This record gives sequence, C-alpha cells and structure tokens, in this order.
Amino acid sequence: MEDHLVRQVEKMLIEEDLLQKGDHVVVALSGGPDSVALLHILHRLSGSWRLELTAAHVNHGFRPEESRQEAEQAAQWVASLGVPFETITLDLPAYIRETGRNGQDAARELRYRFLLETAHRVGAGKIAFAHHADDQAETVLMRLLRGTGPTGLVGIPMKRSVENVELFRPLLRINKKALVDYCMEHGLPYSIDSSNEKRIYTRNRIRLDALPYLSGFNPRLADSLGRLAQTMEAEDGYLQSETEKLFARIAEPCEDGWTFSQREFAGLHLALQRRLIKLILNYLSSESASGDASGFVQTELIRKAALEQQPPNLTLDVGGGALFRREYDRLSIARHRLAFRDARSYEIEAGDGDLFVSETGVRFTFRLSDRLIDLPENWKSNKTSAVFDMDDLSFPLCLRTRQEGDRIRIPGLNGSKKVKDVYIEEKVPQRQRSRLPVLTDAEGRILWLPGYRRSAYSVVTEKTRRYFYAEAHFPEVLTE
Repeated sequence: MEDHLVRQVEKMLIEEDLLQKGDHVVVALSGGPDSVALLHILHRLSGSWRLELTAAHVNHGFRPEESRQEAEQAAQWVASLGVPFETITLDLPAYIRETGRNGQDAARELRYRFLLETAHRVGAGKIAFAHHADDQAETVLMRLLRGTGPTGLVGIPMKRSVENVELFRPLLRINKKALVDYCMEHGLPYSIDSSNEKRIYTRNRIRLDALPYLSGFNPRLADSLGRLAQTMEAEDGYLQSETEKLFARIAEPCEDGWTFSQREFAGLHLALQRRLIKLILNYLSSESASGDASGFVQTELIRKAALEQQPPNLTLDVGGGALFRREYDRLSIARHRLAFRDARSYEIEAGDGDLFVSETGVRFTFRLSDRLIDLPENWKSNKTSAVFDMDDLSFPLCLRTRQEGDRIRIPGLNGSKKVKDVYIEEKVPQRQRSRLPVLTDAEGRILWLPGYRRSAYSVVTEKTRRYFYAEAHFPEVLTE
C-alpha cells in the first residue's frame, strides 16, 4: 500500500509539473493524517528529488489545550525526521471579535499569511498542502448547493501562484482513507481535530451528512465530483484564456474602469459576453461581485442592459460598488466611487501628515517648514501642490467636495469666480466634478482646488516665516 501511494504521489508530481528536483518546499502541517502522510511521503522522496523541506504548523488558538498538544506532537515528530519546523500561535477568537470576520475565513487568511511569510523567510519557492479527493468533493458539492458557475466547479486548484510562491496539492486525487491507512501502516503520529465533528460549519455538514446521503445514489460520488472538477479546470482555463484575449482586443481603459463597443459586444457568443463582464468586474475589485455565488444576477443585469437600444443613454448602479453606463455605442463598467460629500469631510490640523481620501482615491501630503528652500522646487508651477503662509491660515482646514454656490478668489482677479465655472473652463467632465477635492480653512474660505487653481488667500510673500505645503496625488483616471 505505502509503496503504491508514494509512487502515485510521485507520478502526480511529474504529470502535473508540481515539483522540480532541488526545490525547497514548505509543507503545511496541521498534524492531521493528511498532512502527516504528505510530509512523510515528500521526506521519502527528498533524497532522489534533492528536496529541501520545511514543516510549518499553525496553532489557531481555538482549542487552547488540545491545540498545544497537537503542536508539541507535530514538533517532536518533525524533529525525528530531521526537518526544520516553523510554528506560530495565533489568537483567532480575539481576531474574529476585532474584525467581525467569519471564523473559517479568518483562520484561512492568517494561516496563508504565515505560510507565505515562512516561504519568503526560508527561501522556499513552493508550499505543499494536503488537500485530498474528499476535500475536493466537499468543495464542489458545497459550491453547487450555493449556486456556483463553471469557475466554481473547478473546486480546489491543483496549483496556483501567490506572491511569487507556488501553492500545490499533490494529494488532490487520493482519498482520505488511503492517507489514514498509510499513517497506520507506518505508525505515524497524527491528531484528530475535534472541531471537524461540529455541525455548526457548513463544510462539516456536507462531509458528515450530505455526502454520505447522496452516496446512496452513487457510491463513487466523491470520484465523480473529482472528475467533474478536473474537466471543468481544463474547460474553464480555456474559456478564461479566450476571454482575456478578447478583453485585450476590444476593451479600453476609461474613468475608473473599461469601455467597449456595444456592436462588438452584441456579436459575441453568450458565454463570452458573460465571461467578459465577469472579468471586468474582477479587475475592478474583488468586492464587485454580487451576493449570489456565481455572480449570475449581476452579470445578467449588465448583459441585458448592454444589449438594449433604448434609451440611448443609461446609467445603472449594478451593486458591489460597480456602475454600468451605455452611451450610444459605448458601454462601460466602472467603479462607483462616492463623492465624499456623500460620506464625510476630512479635517486637517496644523502639522506634518498624510491623508488618503478613500472615496475618491486621492492621497494628500501635508508638511510644515520654516524654510522655503526645503520645499519642492516646482511648487509654484505644479497644480497638484500648493504652499500657504502658515500664520495666515485658520485651522483646522477641511477637505470636501464642491457645494452649490462655491466661489473661489483667484489671484489677479478682481472678485471671485464660481468653482463650477473653473471646472468648466478646465474642461473637467461633469461626472468627475462631484469627486474633486476642495480645500477650505476653518472660516469656510476656499484655499485650493487641487489640480486646478489656488486661491488668493494665504499667499506666500517675503514676509512669510512659516510655510504649509500641501500636495495631492491623484489616481490616473482623475488626471487624464
């Protein structure tokens, strides 16, 4: 049995190009039979493959005493193999309370963060995980029940790259029973996580209840779901590649997103229409997808609106922070940024500091100086920076967006000018104007329209003794 399993894993390493001889691999070691079998098999192969191994264990802190014993057992066994051992103890319950995150999602996030940090620290280019065929079946079935699309049916990928490290799973087509049998035959010490029996987790209910029941209709259900995942991995990969080629050919960047021709879009196959929309949503933000697992509702809302002819101009908030526009033959999908007057203004006290206006993507730098020579040389000619007479300012300053009736006093102009007229003269697109920042002082006087005009207030003169420097860093879409 054991020699057959080792040969099976080695065959997988070769066929799927998971390892190269001489690789340094971090092995994610939970202490359960799956990961123990994986480390033992890779250790047996390490001589002929010239592998350098590092075991990495995470104590999540959910079961303090039980987890401590598991970590100690894992450390002792790994030491007997002569393999370096890296470990970390986390306080997941506290992290979940602070962030409000789902427990399993939070655990996965911090576990992967530790494994990647370990790989970078020890110089490993790969991380091996012990996900097996039963895990794959659970994942595919769980996604089916949630209403996934073709991409979700891929299940757990055999390999993928994150932060220049390749994550791979050589046990993905081996069932759990074979791994437990391997550990038993070799007398390998492993732990059983008691939380795996708790039905409060969806995955546990799938494993303990749904799969056994459905296996009454098909005793080889896990194998069937695994084959489905393999099939969909190839087909989804092909369609993804074709969609990326299509995107490169017809999509052009626009304000906060991408635009393309309605005529070209209408001529695409239905599958590519949906794929193109989902690809753009993914490019915009990981949060652009809607609440349904497949994103079908959001995708269809956009697709149908894109194909309509009337009215000729249409703007739709399609959810998830995304905005769809149809302007005659031009379609666009973009981020739906709030004007920060719709959220809040930002107060700025006297002193050095940085401020990121998340609603608009503009980052500000503020500096105090007693010497003009310490400031950037181009501050006079650069519209994205301004210098003020510090002693002529009334703090706190305020960053907000334009309000109805705003006026700015411009140097050399007798009187003031409407901010709206300034933006019209500068040919600022109307839909951008509500997002542009306005800097005022505590008395409500407009000091600066970053990127466009500076006011006649607090002008630097030869009598100025203290200087307040402000610089705006705009995202590219606001400076086009």
